[in-house]
Amino acid sequence: MRRYDDPVEVRKGMVGSQEAPEQFLWRGRLWKVRDVLAHWVETGPWWQSSGVRAVVGTDDAFAEEPSVAPSPVGHDLLAEREMWRVEAGAGMTSAGVFDLSFSWSDGHWQLVGCAD
Repeated sequence: MRRYDDPVEVRKGMVGSQEAPEQFLWRGRLWKVRDVLAHWVETGPWWQSSGVRAVVGTDDAFAEEPSVAPSPVGHDLLAEREMWRVEAGAGMTSAGVFDLSFSWSDGHWQLVGCAD
């Protein structure tokens, strides 16, 4: 699967028996979702947070990089994105498997992977 970090416009609707991305616009082409293959939620890298480093006694990251300000408490611990792996087609002949992500922190959709 090729990796991307492209913004997409997504329209949600019913796919089978669940609410999911129904269509998405990527690079000027409209893709219609035929099936949802997987759905999961990813969290941010909480193990790299300053709070965890302070608890385990390794909070010296800012001594090495003084220009980096600590993030608000809990900000990186609560970052989540909803992931959808879908089979989609653009017309009758084009089809592929796509990974779409929705960021709850900023409300944006991205295409993060494609196998076509």
